[in-house]
Amino acid sequence: METTLDTPVKLSAAAIAEVKRLMNEPGFESGQKLRLGVKGGGCSGMTYLLGFDKQEADDELFGIDGVPVVMKHAHGIYLYGMTVDYSDGLNARGFVFNNPNASSTCGCGSSFGV
Repeated sequence: METTLDTPVKLSAAAIAEVKRLMNEPGFESGQKLRLGVKGGGCSGMTYLLGFDKQEADDELFGIDGVPVVMKHAHGIYLYGMTVDYSDGLNARGFVFNNPNASSTCGCGSSFGV
């Protein structure tokens, strides 16, 4: 297990509140952490990963305001400096990715190009 002191990504206050709400839901498996990452695919080339998962041996572990976050080291080049926000509006509800590394994004905001 590798631990970093500097957080490669940031979570807004709204995102932190929503993640903590989800972690406090009945049936949440307490050993899981918030996983951030990317995978190939999507309309712009790369798709964001955001969900709860168990920590793996090659994960970086960091905490953001009491939320344990894991991420593959290799994903840092795509995600470093990104902020994850949460929108609870009438027109859009869900997590929003604000990535300064993205050269293009899709209309729904869940995929990007580099």
